[in-house]
Amino acid sequence: MKKIYIRGAGDLATGIACRLYESGFQVLMTDLEVPTTVRRTVAFSPAIYEAKAEVEGKVGVYCSSIEEVEEAFLRKEIPIVVDKDGLFLKALKPDVVVDAIIAKKNVATKINDAEIVIAIGPGFIAGEDCHCVIESMRGHNLGRCIYTGHATPNTGIPGNIGGFTTERIIRAACDGKFRGAVKIGDRIQSGQTVGYIGEIPIVAQIDGMVRGLLQDGVMVHKNMKAGDVDPRAEKGNCYTVSDKSRAIAGGVLEGILHLIYFR
Repeated sequence: MKKIYIRGAGDLATGIACRLYESGFQVLMTDLEVPTTVRRTVAFSPAIYEAKAEVEGKVGVYCSSIEEVEEAFLRKEIPIVVDKDGLFLKALKPDVVVDAIIAKKNVATKINDAEIVIAIGPGFIAGEDCHCVIESMRGHNLGRCIYTGHATPNTGIPGNIGGFTTERIIRAACDGKFRGAVKIGDRIQSGQTVGYIGEIPIVAQIDGMVRGLLQDGVMVHKNMKAGDVDPRAEKGNCYTVSDKSRAIAGGVLEGILHLIYFR
């Protein structure tokens, strides 16, 4: 069984992990010591501070050693680790590395990290940084495999959902420690306070449902993404992998199989 090492355990990375897990691969994921995932209800990154996270029936567990990783594999769980020094990468010797950090730039991925290296979104050049780049921009090419060149450059404008783009995003009003005033799944109105940085309120710009929100205690900087409002207000969307994640995950699966059988 091929082992896959995914950099990132946010919602997009989790969508990828779910599809690869269901396709029979062993999957390990990494994230920061203090994750900054907004869509926490559909991400495995909360396992780092809650020990366990479940998404669509699949279980991710925090592991602090390679022995715990192997035990998680035996239990058919997805191990989540903090691997800032790359020790798990060296010990696991994965067949595939997927960079799903979505940093809009290449933070640490190299084309020789594994036999197959796949990266998501802008900041990577297929053939130099990795073997395949997956398009992450919403639209006609979302999820497309790119074997030469790069994905669409970052526009800085969030995808259009229900007619809203930048208005959907809840951003930190200043530097400081975040504290939520609502929960994921709550219906809110434009102008409502959804969180605080210290005593400074953060307000929503549109009516809708809170689809994502940082956990309390995260240190943020001004304009950092702290939450996400979905104008469609469909509660099920808060607890299931998104259409974008599934499209990107399909591209990753295609890229892996293509590189195994046609390279």
